[in-house]
Amino acid sequence: MSKPIPAKETPQAVYKSEAEAAREESAQWRKKERLISHARLATFILALGLGWLIFGSHQIRTFWIVPPVIFFIALLVIHDRSIRKRTRAEMITDFYERGLDRLNHTWQGKGNSGAAHLDPTHPYANDLDLFGHGSLFELLCTTRTRAGETVLAGWLQTPCPAIESQQRQEAVRELTDRVHLRKDLWLLGPGTQTSATDANLAEWALGPIALKNKALRWVGLALTGLTLATAAGWIWTSVGLIPVVAAALLQSAFALALRPQVSSILSASQAPGHELTVLSRLLSLIENEPVHSERLTFLRSRLEVNGAPPSTRIAELRRLLDLLDARSNQFFSPIGAILLWGTQVAISLEAWRAQSGPVLEEWIAAAAEIEALCALAGYAYENPAAVYPEWAQEGPCFHGTELEHPLIPPDQCVANSVSLESSRQVLMMSGSNMSGKSTLLRTVGCSAILAMAGAPVRAGHLRLSSLQVAASIRISDSLQQGISHFLAEVQRLGQVIQLTDGDWPVLFLLDEVLHGTNSHDRRIGAGALVRGLLQREAIGIITTHDLALAELATEEPGRVENVHFADHMVDGKMIFDYRLQPGVVTHSNALELMRTVGLDV
Repeated sequence: MSKPIPAKETPQAVYKSEAEAAREESAQWRKKERLISHARLATFILALGLGWLIFGSHQIRTFWIVPPVIFFIALLVIHDRSIRKRTRAEMITDFYERGLDRLNHTWQGKGNSGAAHLDPTHPYANDLDLFGHGSLFELLCTTRTRAGETVLAGWLQTPCPAIESQQRQEAVRELTDRVHLRKDLWLLGPGTQTSATDANLAEWALGPIALKNKALRWVGLALTGLTLATAAGWIWTSVGLIPVVAAALLQSAFALALRPQVSSILSASQAPGHELTVLSRLLSLIENEPVHSERLTFLRSRLEVNGAPPSTRIAELRRLLDLLDARSNQFFSPIGAILLWGTQVAISLEAWRAQSGPVLEEWIAAAAEIEALCALAGYAYENPAAVYPEWAQEGPCFHGTELEHPLIPPDQCVANSVSLESSRQVLMMSGSNMSGKSTLLRTVGCSAILAMAGAPVRAGHLRLSSLQVAASIRISDSLQQGISHFLAEVQRLGQVIQLTDGDWPVLFLLDEVLHGTNSHDRRIGAGALVRGLLQREAIGIITTHDLALAELATEEPGRVENVHFADHMVDGKMIFDYRLQPGVVTHSNALELMRTVGLDV
């Protein structure tokens, strides 16, 4: 059971003290390892000396070799324990140091980037830096299983009903102070990034049962017992060789009759041992953790089964696969053949699948969701000033005050407020490059995504309805596919329109809309796009350098509003305040900026 960290301690103080304690423990175990190594060497040298005295010069009796041998074996056991303790302390140190990296904003490139989850066709994943180096996923992801990682990635890419987001929020609140639970999850070991997926494991568990007859196990045991008994009789009594041969033939016939099914079972059962070990330990942690929130209680209920708990059953499967691996030992292989080892393990595997296979996928799903909630709880713990959003039943709406981007350090971030609703659907944002337009788009998008995932957001306050986020910020051409930048942008805008036909109101974030074409076509195209989005009850922000688009606010008063970021030149240097202001930008410093770099304009 995990103990909560006292609320009065800051995350920085907790992580620092725990990391220092773990480093000291690691150093102590490393020192013990060196002492044990020296003791082993001394014991080995002593054993060599005694061996010479016993077998070389015959000066002492043989039993004198026994104490150093026993002592050497004991040192091996102690040394192995010390290595495990030192490794555990190093992993704890790593856990808290990674937390300090996140608090100090030096975490980029040190975690799981989630690049495998990036879909170029996703309506906002690439635009909002969800995956990749220094991404939102890398900041959030502390999961240790593939299933947990997949759940977290899915939450960041999929809109969610308000009721479900609220349930996740409640669960995240409950888990926030359980630092030691997250530490124990980290100690499960590295994630299974290169092994078979949990989906493969669940698919194997749900496959058709090949050996259903329970009597086969007893028949196999009886035949093996008969073979061993006749062999013993042949060796120690006057019973001849014929009974042994007869028993062996019966056993062989039994094995040959089941060989097609057994081969198929054993071939399909090569599940990754490490993955099962991690899953068993994960389930054990969850089974022993007290829960109260509605979502966590529901997830725990999915793990409540008659008989042995899921962690024990998974451990049983792991042991069966270890027994199966014993067949590869060349010394054990002949004995395994006599004992019908492969056949008996295959029968046991089928019995396990018959009992636990139907619920394995449910166990994996429940454990994965709890692991993802713990990852969000870690983010909440490390951002105590972040707030949990409120959910509006009516929509669409997005009302955020003092919003900050989650990937920008707070001391470098300028907060802004954004309000969008049915009566104020579009903000037409103008301003120069680097003034903060794209950053604000990403801030709004990431805030909505974190809210729907169940995490708190860096803001003074946020109230929103469930939304489908869609963005056109980072659009690029494709030489291989023969797609120009303008065509790629048009395709994305078409995707935004298509999403408005879905189940969720759309929150669109469009940067420099249609800037790849001439001002005449851009004016006509942008006007049609905005009117279409207004009719489809979408809300969002459009940035532009073309001040002619600001006239759309006159054509759609109230529903389209002009806002801007300002800048000014000081001693040849462009200065930004990154504060969103009402109205259209009144001046441009583009020519002055070009002159500062030597262009004759």
